[in-house]
Amino acid sequence: MKLRQDLVVRPHKQLSLADRDPDDTLGLKKDDEGKRALAPTLARLDELQYLMYAEGRRALLVVLQGMDAAGKDGTIRHVITGLNPQGCRVTAFKAPSPDEAAHDFLWRIHQATPRKGDIAIFNRSHYEDVLVARVRRLVPKDVWSARYDQINRFEQLLSENGVMVVKVFLHISKDEQRRRLEERLRDPTKHWKLSASDFEDRKYWNDYVTAYEEALTRCSTEHAPWYIVPADRKWVRNLAVSRLLVETLEACDMKFPEPTLDVSRVKLK
Repeated sequence: MKLRQDLVVRPHKQLSLADRDPDDTLGLKKDDEGKRALAPTLARLDELQYLMYAEGRRALLVVLQGMDAAGKDGTIRHVITGLNPQGCRVTAFKAPSPDEAAHDFLWRIHQATPRKGDIAIFNRSHYEDVLVARVRRLVPKDVWSARYDQINRFEQLLSENGVMVVKVFLHISKDEQRRRLEERLRDPTKHWKLSASDFEDRKYWNDYVTAYEEALTRCSTEHAPWYIVPADRKWVRNLAVSRLLVETLEACDMKFPEPTLDVSRVKLK
């Protein structure tokens, strides 16, 4: 199963999220089947990360976006299991600090991009500046509407400099979001994750859908594609994201660099 072909948002083609099922199992029939498939996928991801680090020619940037409670934290927790933390960094983008707000909106983003050989994972990203900034009217329309092209140029710059950009929209239904938020309300150990905006933003659900559809449509490119991952089932979400990363890295045809010494002549005493 090649998920990249099935889940990609086709460039230049208008997207409707209503056409994508957030409860899709991607052909897997049972939870156990998906859970069994996750372990070897993570093992393969570990191998590929090591190879990418050794080769030192490219980097991988993974952008995670989704509605509140879509599972960005959970995805990171499970995918990180398959990665060496020495070569992986997670950045969570909150509301910009005064210093960040004093710069252009991509300034703080560029500082968190990965160096060659490494993987960076963004929990939310520069796309907040065409999502929440648009829905909550934090900036005028002429400002946020210009950012789509700016984002595309920025991601093209990264691609031209060896950074593979994989953008994942975790597609959750409104009913499943409600169930997860209610679960957090019942669980004292999850109260820390709650904020007033989680509940306030539900009032803007349709506005966010519209904003996401435009961002996914206008910013899915050959060099930085968007993938829509069904996220109502956590095991499907975890396996799909892991496989997307494996498929992306395998397509690079990476090779270990030549040794700097003749190992056949090394004699240990």
